[in-house]
Amino acid sequence: QVQLVESGGGLVQAGGSLRLSCAASGSIFSINAMGWYRQAPGKQRDLVAVITSGGSTNYADSVKGRFTISRDNAKNTVSLQMNSLKPEDTAVYYCYARIVTTVVRTASYWGQGTQVTVSS
Repeated sequence: QVQLVESGGGLVQAGGSLRLSCAASGSIFSINAMGWYRQAPGKQRDLVAVITSGGSTNYADSVKGRFTISRDNAKNTVSLQMNSLKPEDTAVYYCYARIVTTVVRTASYWGQGTQVTVSS
């Protein structure tokens, strides 16, 4: 059993900042990629940022230079620092992790989602 628990969403004015955090717990042997996706109303879920266990990162073009993803491998956590937020960043943000469990099964896991609303 694996759980991803997110925190840090909320309401912020355009130009402001928020930090999202996600903690993975349960029967974890190791974690490969961790990342964040977002889904706006009526739209598909899109990648925001991803980070590998080695620290390599990839960002959506729309957030490059504004968002920074980081992780703590010892604590099984991933964070997303979001600066210079825009109204178009408004969405539900989902934590994602590709996890190898203690029964040596690799699967993708998702958090419950946290709402980020940016007012203009």
